[in-house]
Amino acid sequence: MLWVKAFHVIFMVTWFAGLFYLPRLFVYHAMAEDTPSRERFKVMERKLFYGITTPGGIATAIFGTWHLIAWWPVYFQGGQGWMHAKLTLVALLIAYHLWCWRLVRDFAADRNRRSHVWFRWFNEFPVLILIGVVILVIVRPF
Repeated sequence: MLWVKAFHVIFMVTWFAGLFYLPRLFVYHAMAEDTPSRERFKVMERKLFYGITTPGGIATAIFGTWHLIAWWPVYFQGGQGWMHAKLTLVALLIAYHLWCWRLVRDFAADRNRRSHVWFRWFNEFPVLILIGVVILVIVRPF
């Protein structure tokens, strides 16, 4: 099971790397004023989202689910509320990932209506999720 846990963490790092960088690309894309720059950002966003971020998220979910099923009796007995909280944060992260997918599509179709300042704030959400998940998994406060 340690291999499963190791791959879960490896792919989680990959997923978060994509979720940290993609909104940063949105910031620069929203600031771009010339067509060649906007087209370049479209390619970068598409490749990052479909080539790194989404596969990382899918593999994280697969290995996380595998680990969860193997340890089901332990994680869902009394006193393991941290796991319920972690899974809630993971669900929020999946929703954020899907929101990023929508934003990638909007930028690709030249439909972005948000400012670079909005994307700077949007970029901070996965940091909060990561802090929460790490604290829940390591400290297990409840």
